[in-house]
Amino acid sequence: MSLEKINIRNSVLILMVIAAAVIRSLNINHLTEWVTFTPIGAVAMFSGTYFKDKFKAFFVPLLTIFVSDLAINYAYYHKFVLVSSSSIIVYIALALMVVVGMMIKKVNVMNVISASLVSVLIHWLLTDLPFLYGAAYTHDLAGYAKALYKAIPFEKPLLYGNLIFGALLYGGFELAQRKYTVLAPQPPKGGVFEVA
Repeated sequence: MSLEKINIRNSVLILMVIAAAVIRSLNINHLTEWVTFTPIGAVAMFSGTYFKDKFKAFFVPLLTIFVSDLAINYAYYHKFVLVSSSSIIVYIALALMVVVGMMIKKVNVMNVISASLVSVLIHWLLTDLPFLYGAAYTHDLAGYAKALYKAIPFEKPLLYGNLIFGALLYGGFELAQRKYTVLAPQPPKGGVFEVA
C-alpha cells in the first residue's frame, strides 16, 4: 500500500481518540463523583471538529467509547455488559457532542470552552432524566429537577475533563498541523478548500 492511499491525518486523529479513551480506563476502580473526569466529551467534540467524513466523526468516537465501556464494565461487574440501563442515553448525548464539535468552524480557546459548556449541558439534561433511575425520583418535573440538582457534583468533573482534555486534543492537533503540513486539511481535487 502506498503512502498516498493512507490518510495520515485520519490515522493520527483515530490514534488520538483511542489514546484519550484509554486514559478513561484509569479510573475504573475509583467510582466517586470524579468518575466523570474523563476525555469522552472532549473526544466527541474533537471528532466532530476534525473528521471531514461525518460518518467517521460519529463512528470513531462512539465505537472507541463503546469498546472502552466493555473494558470498564468488565472490570466493575466482572462480566461483559454490552449495554447498561442508561448507556443508550449516554451514547445519544455523545453523538450530540459530536454535532457540537461540528459547529466549531474556527478552533480557538473561546470556541472550545463554549463547546465544552454546551456538551456538559447536553450530558446533564439527557443523562439525568428521572425515568433512568427507577423509583429514585418521581417521573415528573419535580423529580427531574431533583435529579438534575443531585447530578451537579458529577457534572463538574465532566466539565473539567472537557476543558483539560479539550485543550490537550485541540491544542495538540493544532500545533501538530502547523508543524506537519500532512496533517492539515487538504483541498479537494476541485481546488476549493474546505475547513476540517
